Amino acid sequence: MWSGRSRALLRVWELWPAGVPGRRLLSCNAASQARSNSPGCWNCGVPGAPGLGDGFFCPQCRALQPPDRARDYFSLMDCNRSFRVDTTKLQRRYQELQRLVHPDFFSQRSQTEKDFSEKHSTLVNDAYKTLLAPLSRGLYLLKLHGVEIPEGTDYEMDKQFLMEIMEINEKLAEAQSEAAMKEVESIVRAKQKELTDNVGKAFEQDDFEKAKEILTKMRYFSNVEEKLKLKKIPL
Repeated sequence: MWSGRSRALLRVWELWPAGVPGRRLLSCNAASQARSNSPGCWNCGVPGAPGLGDGFFCPQCRALQPPDRARDYFSLMDCNRSFRVDTTKLQRRYQELQRLVHPDFFSQRSQTEKDFSEKHSTLVNDAYKTLLAPLSRGLYLLKLHGVEIPEGTDYEMDKQFLMEIMEINEKLAEAQSEAAMKEVESIVRAKQKELTDNVGKAFEQDDFEKAKEILTKMRYFSNVEEKLKLKKIPL
């Protein structure tokens, strides 16, 4: 159902490496013209400044530029657009970016740069949190492929799975000891690991409908995890 649409979206979004057929290379003059037509630095007016250099600072005056809202989280965090993410590398990138754009480093700069640093920092936080957790990463990756699972919408789950969720919820509701809660926690952790492995395979095969089904199941188990956290908090 989604294969044709997802392939079309991939053609739009894919970053083709040099030399791969299908990529249209710009001549020097054409590239220069493209930059001159793009927004310039808000501070010094250098044409195309937000798209040059490191993408955060104007290469001419080094003024912090506004965030590029068209840039996806994977690109921002220097990750391949894949469900498999190196979380250690992701954390290093997060720390690197926060050292560049955190508001604490712009207290003596212009109000414009202070505002931009707040927006950059928020965007980096959102990107890091989204890509760090398998569920939110998978949902975001689905969204990039044009597939969404609206909140509050029940996906067609098989009765066996729904019964399994009901039994786990009942077991959690009846748990009165730390040992009983740890038993539920262990069950949920094992299920989430199995589902995470399966959704990774679904993405590798570009089977977005299967990924959607698995991520929906992961969301059910995520709700159980939240209930576990709340039950652990002493009244």
